[in-house]
Amino acid sequence: MLYWLTALSDGGDFFNLFRYITFRAGGAFLTALIFGFIFGKPLINVLRKRQGKGQPIRDDGPEAHLSKAGTPTMGGLLIVGALVTSTLIWARWDNPFVWMVLFVTLAYAAIGFADDYAKVSKQNTKGVSSKMRLALGVLIAVLASLWATLHHPGDLQNQLALPVFKDTLINLGLFYIPFAVIVIVGAANAVNLTDGLDGLAIMPAMIAASTLGVIAYAVGRVDFTEYLDVHYVPGTGEILIFTAALFGGGLGFLWYNAPPAAVFMGDTGSLALGGALGAIAVATKHELVLAVVGGLFVVEALSVIIQVLYFKRTGKRVFLMAPIHHHYEKKGWAEPTIVIRFWIISLILAMIGLATLKVR
Repeated sequence: MLYWLTALSDGGDFFNLFRYITFRAGGAFLTALIFGFIFGKPLINVLRKRQGKGQPIRDDGPEAHLSKAGTPTMGGLLIVGALVTSTLIWARWDNPFVWMVLFVTLAYAAIGFADDYAKVSKQNTKGVSSKMRLALGVLIAVLASLWATLHHPGDLQNQLALPVFKDTLINLGLFYIPFAVIVIVGAANAVNLTDGLDGLAIMPAMIAASTLGVIAYAVGRVDFTEYLDVHYVPGTGEILIFTAALFGGGLGFLWYNAPPAAVFMGDTGSLALGGALGAIAVATKHELVLAVVGGLFVVEALSVIIQVLYFKRTGKRVFLMAPIHHHYEKKGWAEPTIVIRFWIISLILAMIGLATLKVR
């Protein structure tokens, strides 16, 4: 919205700053951060009052989690509220990729909110049926994938770009949309599975979003793409504003979610953040790089898949408990130890993901 202040500029004054994506990204970060600090405590008080007993705790989970009973959930409303408000203030409204990512974020947040509400109101851990969640998630991802494809340059439509390999594209044809849907739905559910400890999901999501934001800015500038030998996707630079807002909103939430958490993000936050990461990867044609940048989420999801398949086949378990962060809890690792070490792993993977921009 504030971009239109450039109409008041003569090219050399303060209003000219609003032309620059980096300036507006900084503004988006600060706006979202301040939003989180201002509305965080009031929101938690409302959630605590409305929810009473808070988020139901699984009886078969780690014993340490029983002490978290009564902690309110749906804290993702704070992240999404800060993120959407800040993005609308600082991003250009004529950019299709910004609206595509916002659509996925809000739509997945709505699914998560419905699931959290069902859990809290019924005081059980089932919530909305998994089939319904999956069906809605797929529908949203299909619309977003078509949206992105229609706005990609003609030579990139339905193409899969390979990281590291220069100018290498694989034409997936009609299979690209299903592939993109898997990326978005998979990212949403992987972040959702990771959200099991205080602060565990939010920081890796912020790190991954920041990395993808840098990538979006790079592939949205023709001079950068020529230097880095990556594919040029006009308009994706504005996504940096979205990711900056996500980082600011995430920090505001983390202030209250740091151990011991005063509020859980719930599915409202985890599905929204995961869906946003997948949508950004599809928009920037860096779907495979997301698997590296968000490698922690991939491992968490794989641990569940491996556990389920192996148990059905043999009746035995590979991990003491899945997702894998619970495995380390069962082994006696303290919760802060797991969280911080997983943060470190996420940061390492993010650096590897960024390196793919130059390694050609």
